[in-house]
Amino acid sequence: MRPPHVGLTLRIIAVLVVLGIAVFPLYWMFVTALSGNSELFAHKARLVPDFSQFGVFIDALAEGKATTWLRNSLVIAAGTTVLSIGLGIPLGYALSRFTFRGKVLVTVALLFTQMLPEALMVVPLFALFRRFDLLDSLGGLILVNSAFVLPIVALILKGAIDGLPRELEESARVDGARPLTVLTRINVPLIAPSLAATAVIAFFHAWNEYVFAVTFIFTPGMQPASVGIANFIGELGTPIQTVMAVAFMFTAPAVVFYLFVQKYVVAGMTAGAVKG
Repeated sequence: MRPPHVGLTLRIIAVLVVLGIAVFPLYWMFVTALSGNSELFAHKARLVPDFSQFGVFIDALAEGKATTWLRNSLVIAAGTTVLSIGLGIPLGYALSRFTFRGKVLVTVALLFTQMLPEALMVVPLFALFRRFDLLDSLGGLILVNSAFVLPIVALILKGAIDGLPRELEESARVDGARPLTVLTRINVPLIAPSLAATAVIAFFHAWNEYVFAVTFIFTPGMQPASVGIANFIGELGTPIQTVMAVAFMFTAPAVVFYLFVQKYVVAGMTAGAVKG
């Protein structure tokens, strides 16, 4: 019989291997950013960062572009998260608790929107945004990102609300609570894990989005980091160290944020899959 500590050791080793595979791309960006030109094209890859080259990070921040891009990305991601959840909660509640004509059609339509690629919608949305003067604005990107992520947010919250006992709402209504009060004071606290999961989904969708950002934003100072990094690529040369430094600064905060909230993502996705 195998000793218990052997199985625990094997599990720890497996977890460390998977963690190493997941973290290695981020580490490789960091090492590449701190490598000299001769080391980038050497036959033997460098695996240890050269901290004497750390000035590439300072220079990237000193120019101001990277800071502006990251700030724009944060505004877009935060705005998309707040707007999509603010609209997704009542939509998910309506799909879960109310019966109305066309309910099944609405649910199927929400699922169908997830099959449409962003590239297919660029031209009609560009014409629509130009008509309403939403081009070259962070608010326009928040709207279009929220529109694309709202269906999945609403469906996850619908599944979470489906799993709540109706007796709680009925008791509150007997005490005189209105539907909005029931939703905000009873249902919302109970589906907090699902709200955290949808917040992460919405945030990362807007944080990484590129197609709409590169099409709808013309002013360099309004560009998010996903577009700004691509601007480093030129015909005659590409500053690889600078690209990797900015990419590391763009990726690291999102990775750290996900590591802190990933347990809520798992709990929320599981809660949203119980019914519905």
